[in-house]
Amino acid sequence: MNVVLLGVIAAAMFATLFLVYQTVEAEREQREQVRRTVEVLEELRQVSRSAISGETGQRGYLITLDRRYLAPYQAGREQIDPTLDRIRELIGEDATARQTELIDKIDALARAKFDEMATGVELLENGRLLDARRAILTDEGVETMERLDRAIAELEDIENETLAAYSADAARTNARVLPLLGALLVFLIIAMFAGARLVGRAARAEAEAAQAAVVSEARDRADLLARELNHRVKNLFAVVLAIVQMSARDKPEAKEVTNSIAQRIRALLTAHEVSQGELERPVASLRALVETSLAPYRSSNHPAEIDGPEIMLPAKRVTPLGLVLHELTTNAVKYGAWKDEGTVHVSWSEQDGTVTLEWRETGAQLGDAPEHTGFGSLLMTSAARQFGGTFERKFTPDGLIVTIELPAGD
Repeated sequence: MNVVLLGVIAAAMFATLFLVYQTVEAEREQREQVRRTVEVLEELRQVSRSAISGETGQRGYLITLDRRYLAPYQAGREQIDPTLDRIRELIGEDATARQTELIDKIDALARAKFDEMATGVELLENGRLLDARRAILTDEGVETMERLDRAIAELEDIENETLAAYSADAARTNARVLPLLGALLVFLIIAMFAGARLVGRAARAEAEAAQAAVVSEARDRADLLARELNHRVKNLFAVVLAIVQMSARDKPEAKEVTNSIAQRIRALLTAHEVSQGELERPVASLRALVETSLAPYRSSNHPAEIDGPEIMLPAKRVTPLGLVLHELTTNAVKYGAWKDEGTVHVSWSEQDGTVTLEWRETGAQLGDAPEHTGFGSLLMTSAARQFGGTFERKFTPDGLIVTIELPAGD
C-alpha cells in the first residue's frame, strides 16, 4: 500500500511538472515569436524608411543642386543591404515559400529603386539636368515604390498572422493545461493527505507492535512467576499432606480423621491444578473440575452422567467449588448412590450470568435427613459463600439432590 501510494504521488508530481513545463514552453515560444516579429517589422520599416530617405535626398539635390542632400541618399543606400540580410536571418529556415518570395521581391524592388535614383544623380553630375528631371517625372519610380510598399505590407501581414497563430496556440495550451494542472494539484494534495494518514497509521502500528512486544515480555515474566508460585503451592500442599499422614502413624485411633483431612487436602490440590490449567484440560473449566472430582471413584460400579455446556469459571471460584464437589463425591461413596450401586447425575446450565449446577443421586437408600449439621455440610456452606453463590440440599426417597448457583463472571 505504501509503495502504491508513493508511486501515485510521484506520478502526479511528474505529471504536474510536465504540464508546467508545457505551459512555460508555450509562453516562451510565444515571447520568442513576439520578439522576432517585432524585429522583422522594424527591419521592414527600415527598408521603407531607407527608400523614402534616399528618394527625398535625391529630389532635394536635383532641385537645389546642394550636395548636402546626397547624405540621406547615401545613408539609405548603405543601409538597405544589411537590413535585408537581417530580415532573412530573423525569418530563418522556417520561412514559407511566400515569405521567401516576398523577401526576394523586396530586395529586387529596393535595388531597382536605388538604381533609378543613382541614374538621376549621375545625369545631374554629368551636367544633364533636364534629362535627370525628365527621368524623375516618369511613372517608373512611383510604380517601383508602390510595388515595394505593397510587398513590405504583405510581409508585415504574414508576420502579424504568424504572431496571432502563436498567441492562439499558447492560449489553447493554457486553456487545456491549467484545468489539468488544477486537477492534478488537488489530486496531489489528496494523495499527500492520504500519505500522511498512512504514515501516521504505520507509526501507530509500529508503536502498537512495540507495545505488544513489551506486553508479551511482561506476560512471559508473569507466567514464569505464576509457574513458580504454582510449584511452591503444590510443594506446600505436599508438605501439609505429609505432616497429616505422619501424624496418624503413632495414633491409629485418629486414622479415620487424618484420612478425611488428607482427602480434603488432595481435593484442594486437584482444584488448584484445574485452575492452573494442569491435568491437560482448559484452565478453570467447569466440566474439567467435575470430571476431575469424580475421577478417583468413578467406575462401572460407580457410574456417573455428566451433562452441560462448556463454561469457563474464574479461577477464584474453582477452589471452593472443588471442595464442595469433593465432599459430595465422598459422601456419595460413603452414604449415597455409589454405596448402593446407584448413579450420580451432574448437570449445569447458564442463564443471565448465573451458573446453576445440579447434583442428583439415584438408586440410593437414604434414611431421614441428618438431625445435626456435620463438618462436611458446614464446609460446603462456607465454600458456597466463598464463590459468591448458594448451596441447597434436598433429601428424596431416591437420593440426594443438591442445587448450586454461582456467578459465571468476575
